[in-house]
Amino acid sequence: MKITQARLHAVRFPLHEPFIISYATYPDMPSLILELETDNGLVGYGEAVPDEHVTGEYFTASYEVLKELFLPAVIGMNPFDIEAIHHKMNGILAGNPAAKAAVDIACYDLMGKAAGQPVYNLLGGQSKEHLSYPRVLSIEAPEIMADKARQAVEAGYGSLKLKVGAGNAQLDVERILAVRQEVGPEMPIRVDVNQGWKSVGTAVAAIRQLEAAGLSWVEQPIRMGDIRGLAEVRQKTAVPIMADETVQSMEDLLEIIRLDAADVINIKLMKCGGIFHAVQMAKTAEAAGMLCQIGSMVESSVASSAGYHAAMSRINIESTELTGPLLFSEEIGDLKYEHPHVLLSGKPGLGIEVDAEKLKKLTVTSCSVGGNNA
Repeated sequence: MKITQARLHAVRFPLHEPFIISYATYPDMPSLILELETDNGLVGYGEAVPDEHVTGEYFTASYEVLKELFLPAVIGMNPFDIEAIHHKMNGILAGNPAAKAAVDIACYDLMGKAAGQPVYNLLGGQSKEHLSYPRVLSIEAPEIMADKARQAVEAGYGSLKLKVGAGNAQLDVERILAVRQEVGPEMPIRVDVNQGWKSVGTAVAAIRQLEAAGLSWVEQPIRMGDIRGLAEVRQKTAVPIMADETVQSMEDLLEIIRLDAADVINIKLMKCGGIFHAVQMAKTAEAAGMLCQIGSMVESSVASSAGYHAAMSRINIESTELTGPLLFSEEIGDLKYEHPHVLLSGKPGLGIEVDAEKLKKLTVTSCSVGGNNA
């Protein structure tokens, strides 16, 4: 089986409401949807959601990187040769993990379809019965976040994730405590600062005020890359610490393990380059006694389902936060959510169907590589 043609679509997914986190506000979500076709007529789907604030990739630049570099390089290769495909992309251009993830995910979709198996069966099988996800709340006033948290509980969600870190740590504490008071002591609450508290001192002061709130963890309280600082925050507080933006590669993970800097790591396919590296990182974390989460850059059903397949295959990936499809007012896939669970179809590959008409409608620009264009 050989890859013969690639079709790349630059799309913008409309959101029900703006998505607000510490470093950006998104009125819509730019994404690159990739189709890889093989000589036996199979089509595999991949996706890249670049984030210039985290991986240094930009939407239009990633489009060109895929079009001019990665896609011509993989034409003629067997999608099962995923090690060689990653090695080839890495030899062409360093970094650019989201662009590489699009190729990786499409290859796994092709592998599963060729084998007649869901992707998780290619990674280790089904390690758990259910995959759950939280209700994610953007940064708003304390009373508004508390009210939305109450609505989430009433709707049947089993956990909450609160986005904070917009510049005022004390106001963030008020937001978190307002939500805890509204939903009671039993509801699991995760807090994601997205680097917003910046310094160790600010983070420690805020977290100590939250130690009685029974939080599941505080995610990435200080700037990414400061692994020593993250270790200091962990040593000086009693709430579990999750590393997110700080852990993008295996090298980052090994340094986090060496410095004992986190209790949990948030693996994202867009940060590490796809399913192949995500599973490797999860195995390494397991050897170090760490738990993992598969997180999201707010992707569609394509990359979200890929993340769920990775999570299904590894016992130490205990949580998932791939809720992009729920945030979009228009979507291209049919990944099924019945909160608090997501339901993988069990069909071959990623197990989703892509609506060609919706993809065409949301596409801003597109190109083909290989085939008659070779």
